[in-house]
Formats: sequence, C-alpha cells, structure tokens
Amino acid sequence: MNKEFEASLKSIETENYLDRVFYRPIGFKIAKALTGTGITPNMITILSIFVGSVAGVLWFFPYSLTYAIVGIVSLIVANILDCVDGQLARLTGIKSEIGRILDGFAGDLWFLLIYIAFAHRLNVDCVTWLFWLAAVAMGISHLNQAAMTDYYKTLHLFFISKEKGKEFESSERIKARVAAMPKGVNRFFSKFYIIYTLIQEKQTPELQKLLAGLKEKYGEEIPDDFRLKFRAESRKLMHWIDWMTFNGLSLVLFLSVLLNAVWIYLVWVIIILNILNKIIRLRHEKMCKSLE
Repeated sequence: MNKEFEASLKSIETENYLDRVFYRPIGFKIAKALTGTGITPNMITILSIFVGSVAGVLWFFPYSLTYAIVGIVSLIVANILDCVDGQLARLTGIKSEIGRILDGFAGDLWFLLIYIAFAHRLNVDCVTWLFWLAAVAMGISHLNQAAMTDYYKTLHLFFISKEKGKEFESSERIKARVAAMPKGVNRFFSKFYIIYTLIQEKQTPELQKLLAGLKEKYGEEIPDDFRLKFRAESRKLMHWIDWMTFNGLSLVLFLSVLLNAVWIYLVWVIIILNILNKIIRLRHEKMCKSLE
C-alpha cells in the first residue's frame, strides 16, 4: 500500500472494505490535489453538508426515479468529500476542534433531512401521523448507533498508538479542556461534545472500569502486549460495527429509495441495527471484562 495514502487514513484496521477500495482512494486523490491550494478541511466539510442535503430535499417529493438516482449520487459525492476533509487534514496537519465536530454534524444533517423526507412520504401514502414518530425513532436510533460506532473505532485507534488515538478522550478531560477555552464557537460546540461523550461512557461501564484500571496501573504508558491483545479482540467486532457506518446504512438506504419502499430502511434502522448495536455492546463489554 502507498505509504502516503496509508498516512491519510486514521488506520487501515478501522477502515471497512468499501472505504478501502472506493471512497478513500478517490478522497486521497482529491486531497492530494487540494494540498497547497489554501482550501481547508473545514471548507470541504461545509461543502459536503450542502451536497449531502440534496438527497433529503429531493426525496421529500413524490417518487421519481430521476430524483432517487440524483439523491443517491449526491450522498456518494458527499461521502467522498467527507473522506477528503479528514485525509486533507492528516496530509496537511490542519486540524481543529470545530473541524472534528463539524465532520460529525455533516452526516447527521444529511440523515436528519432524509428522515424528515421519508416520514413525509410515508405520511402522504398512508395518511397517518405515526410515521412522524417513526422518523423521531429513526433519528434517535441513528444518533446512538453513530455515537457507539465512532466511540469503538476511536477507542481502537487509542490502542494502536497515542498519536492515532489522541481523539479518544474521557468526558472529564474534555470538560477540563473546554473550561480553559476562551468564549466562542469552539467552546460552544465543544459543550455538546461533552454530552455526546457522556452518552458513550454511560453505555460502556465495563470499558470504563478497564480504562480506569489501566490508567491507575500504567498511567499513560499502556504496555504494547496489552495493546496488541486488545486490538486483536476489538478487530473481531469491526466487521459488525461497519454495518452501522455510512456504508452499512447506505446499501439498504439506496435499495429502499430505488424500490420506492422506504419502509425497508425504517425497519433496518429501528429494529435490525438497534438489535445489532445491543449485541455489539454486550460483546464488547464482555471482552473488556475479560481483559480487566
């Protein structure tokens, strides 16, 4: 693998197949072309928000194969841009607190508009307001699934190396860092990040015990043999976690849109992925308990 391309990734261990063979290679080429142009990762992130939002706007209207395809293409392009911003940041070293928060917000906004569009479509077809409740359930399920996916992948990076895992922080550490920030946009949005991290920590009590025990015993220098052992166990869950990433969601999403059967995606997110999320958390907690 090209060393420069690999350097543009968080880690090959946390990248799923579709990212490795499609999204990341394209993102790398664009990021390389943008290096030295003055275009920043945050600019790319903001552009991805607008591009990805096209899908939700188009799918709000009655079914049209053209709208379905254009919406799918807009999401694919937006996800490529989502890769570009991170790869550009790693290639250029241009990183910021607001950039990481914006990156997560981008995908959430795409799906927020999509869920509103789906609820409207189903409401029109079946004339019942219950689908608006379904949209809320999809949104809550999606946010929780995305939060746990991000947490487990960032945690895996933490056990690869300090450098790779520096974005993995406890809520207490984030609180201390936010308290030292001057008033402004970064501090405002970082407060939401504290809540986000607290939600992740609350769902992983055994992991928190493991991390506390490691810190008490080793401080910041976790032994390499333990890091390797944790990574080996964690990697066994990665292919299941990948189903809750954009790629796992988009496969069912695109099929649902093309078939004009958006209820399929509703069932996928609210029932199937929530069950999968629960199973992953139970297995990860069991893994952490065995490693304590």
